[in-house]
Amino acid sequence: MSGREAGRDGAGGRPKATGGATRADTGAGGGAPAEYGAWLTSPPKPGRIAAYLALAVLGAVVGTAGALVQGGWFPGGLILALAASAGLFHGGRTATGSQFGVGAPAAGWLVAVILLSLGRPEGDGAFGAGIGPVIYLLGGAVVAVMCATMSRSPQPAANSGRLGK
Repeated sequence: MSGREAGRDGAGGRPKATGGATRADTGAGGGAPAEYGAWLTSPPKPGRIAAYLALAVLGAVVGTAGALVQGGWFPGGLILALAASAGLFHGGRTATGSQFGVGAPAAGWLVAVILLSLGRPEGDGAFGAGIGPVIYLLGGAVVAVMCATMSRSPQPAANSGRLGK
């Protein structure tokens, strides 16, 4: 086989898929080359499922802490609660490399905040009347949407396939 034919498959003379697939594209933690989008047809990895569950629990914790802090120290606590939510959502996206990395903690955050806003039959609730809780609820949702719709982080360049370069 000549050097030209080595990089092509035997069926149609198309170039072979060589490397280039990133970890976010394959859904795998290994370095094995794979076709783009192969993670869509493969079963989910247990480590990835555990990471998303951990992000959802962390989202619930941040939502609960933010609900308590934003009312306690009004202007500073609100900013701190929204910054913590933004940090968690952006960190989840960066860690997983996918938009679902924002969706998992955002779902945990939303469930915690909704449950805390319902209150009890006695009338007790975590959120008081005022503009602070409204800004926290809407601001957290806006931050989650902003992080989910961000463009992808720049990926390292793929190998060109040329020898000696």
